[in-house]
Amino acid sequence: MAEHHTVPSMTRTFILALFIAAVLGGGLLIGATNVPGGWYATLNKPPFNPPNWVFAPIWSVLYIMIAIAGWRVWMRERGGTPMAIWFVQLGLNFLWPPIFFGLQRPGAALIVIAALLVTIAMFIVQTCDNDRVSAWLFTPYAAWVAFAAVLNMSIVMLN
Repeated sequence: MAEHHTVPSMTRTFILALFIAAVLGGGLLIGATNVPGGWYATLNKPPFNPPNWVFAPIWSVLYIMIAIAGWRVWMRERGGTPMAIWFVQLGLNFLWPPIFFGLQRPGAALIVIAALLVTIAMFIVQTCDNDRVSAWLFTPYAAWVAFAAVLNMSIVMLN
């Protein structure tokens, strides 16, 4: 991480704080404005559907991990493929709740979450050789989004 060492520690810390604020703040804002409401309560859900309260703490931890991975890649290679993929996955991540909850379109949301899972896998592949920490930071995210995709698909099939 040659570029990483040329940036003063205070600047690196400030950039990390910006990444966490943007990702965690953006995720919390999207979550707060796209809450499961009456429509979601009426949907048939599979037996493995977690209670609603589980999602906010899990996503909060994942958003911090996503932010750290993005920051690490940013410090290493701002204009590279991994950073581009990171931005695409974040956009897809932030797009899913308004489509699923806001527009009440689980079928369309399933397409978005499938694309999100692909971009997460692409990020892991792109970073596994040069930045294993970032790749590992995305592994729980990949597992959770895969679970969420199965949940989304089940809701589509049951309704």
